[in-house]
Amino acid sequence: MTAPHWMNGGVQAVWHGGDPVPGPLDGRDDAGYADLRDYASIGDGRTIALIARDGCIDWLPLPNLDSAPPFAALLDAENGGRIALAPVEPATIERRYVPGTNVLETTYTTASGRARVTDSLNTGLAGRLPWCELGRRIDGLEGSVLLRAHVVPGTCLNTASPWVYDSVHGKVLRLDGLTMAVRTLAEESVEVTTSSIAVDYRTSPGSRHLLGLTSTDSEPLYLPTPQDIDDGVDRTIANWRTWSDAFGWDGPWQEEVQRSALMLKQLIFAPTGALAAAATTSLPESLTKDKNWDYRYSWVRDTAFSLTALFRFGVREETHGAISWMLRILREQGSQPQVLQRLDGAQHQDELHTYDVPGWRGVGPVRSGNQAETQLQLGIYGDIFSIVQLYVDNGNVLDEGTGRLLTTVADLACDQWRSPDSGMWELPEERHYTTSKLGCWQALEHAAHMADIGQIPGSVDRWRHEADAIGEWVEQHCWNEELGAYEWYPGSGTLDASILLHAISGFDRGERMSRTLDVLEKHLSDGPYLYRFTGAAEEELTFTACSFWRVSALALVGRVDEARDLMEELVGSLNDVGLLSEMIDARTGAFGGNLPQALSHLALINAAITVHSEEEGRQQDPLDDGDG
Repeated sequence: MTAPHWMNGGVQAVWHGGDPVPGPLDGRDDAGYADLRDYASIGDGRTIALIARDGCIDWLPLPNLDSAPPFAALLDAENGGRIALAPVEPATIERRYVPGTNVLETTYTTASGRARVTDSLNTGLAGRLPWCELGRRIDGLEGSVLLRAHVVPGTCLNTASPWVYDSVHGKVLRLDGLTMAVRTLAEESVEVTTSSIAVDYRTSPGSRHLLGLTSTDSEPLYLPTPQDIDDGVDRTIANWRTWSDAFGWDGPWQEEVQRSALMLKQLIFAPTGALAAAATTSLPESLTKDKNWDYRYSWVRDTAFSLTALFRFGVREETHGAISWMLRILREQGSQPQVLQRLDGAQHQDELHTYDVPGWRGVGPVRSGNQAETQLQLGIYGDIFSIVQLYVDNGNVLDEGTGRLLTTVADLACDQWRSPDSGMWELPEERHYTTSKLGCWQALEHAAHMADIGQIPGSVDRWRHEADAIGEWVEQHCWNEELGAYEWYPGSGTLDASILLHAISGFDRGERMSRTLDVLEKHLSDGPYLYRFTGAAEEELTFTACSFWRVSALALVGRVDEARDLMEELVGSLNDVGLLSEMIDARTGAFGGNLPQALSHLALINAAITVHSEEEGRQQDPLDDGDG
């Protein structure tokens, strides 16, 4: 059998639909790494697979999103492992998600014919399956196409060795605690080595073939029939469409908003309701600095923003599950809330671990764990209260224990707002960051409101007094008249794009915020994109969420036409299937950082909501309760 296509470059990727011109980060390189912009994602509520344009699944942690990945060519092209499936001969590629779903369709056109591959992480009749089930359906459309599949488990980032075992029901793959089986339908040939399985399929008009993979961890392996897996693809499409049918949004940028909501749904860890910040670890934010982090954790900040969006769309189960999970974790933590949590909610901290693998395109290090877990970030107080107030204002009621918990959190904000912290960007230097103070202001404003309506007990007069004190402190110490903007921290003379969040929170939607927007554009922008803070341009790409926050802020200070024009530019940043990464190269449109990134998709959704609401002439900001 000849080398699989991902080794000999058989598939020729073609750029479609206004994608940016390929730049230095684009294309699969000689070492086997794909451009990050080439990936689409599929998920089942426990894990997520990333599929490149050439048909390679280069990332699939099992059994859970934060587990060690048996398929990790994304970070180690040589030994990481992948599941390849594509024509042997050169092909052009068109792909899309099945409308209203997270099931991917890729159509290959070769000199000899056309075939379609439908990729699904299957779900069950009542939600997620108790095992992982990947279905890669192959339909012949025209002529005859020879496709080759190659299932090559990797080394779990050089921590284990895969092996093919004989079982009573055929060959199985084992790796660490995982047991995996390849299931095939209407294959032409199969070749098994000591650690991989290769399969050939030849299509004809109307033919149906299947490559399936089923997996369990430290438990017996269930072996569905190939037909069961194929039927599961149809069931999964139906399940996703049922979810999408309950999604309500008839405003502008409908396709981009719905796709972003579906991406967020992929990132919700179904066993607990936690929202993962991204599906990956260690994709670089910088090609020159050590900025590779594990984002397979749940940040309170992301949960706050996601509930803001999902409430607007009538999504009920996920919003209740996420807020209940967050409040349970806060109760277990006791006196000091943490900014991020493990997806399973476990309280023990993950040790920061570095793996001996090269990283994407050789840009290491590759890590698991996240050092921000132990940082003090005062903005978390605003995030907590914005979630809970939104929940209450949507007609729900807090229990007595949650009310007492929130009283404690509000009192902490009163006590701690004068302290330096690591800020939203989780930097090693603790300072008096402007937006950290405003997070405490936001928390106390919301706490006072909820006390007024009888949802929580507490010292309302104290909370209002401290909120006023924070506002006065920021106005006196954080406004830099020479700069013409709110500065990053007092006396810095520098800028921080996260100030945009406090047009959204309602702290300032007047002249000062409008002037700050102009200064941010002058000093932190590159075209429609924004860097996070002063100096970031020297070491990292633009931060996707900041660019969409600028849309919201422009609309909220009354510059709605500018906001719409900017939004129209930014939605062109999505890749061909609507995915966004953490960062974007403003020169080429290439992606950087972890992906798909929840914060980026959340910022897009909330920008669309804000522009639509301001254009409709509403008097109340759709992203908060209007009490700012």
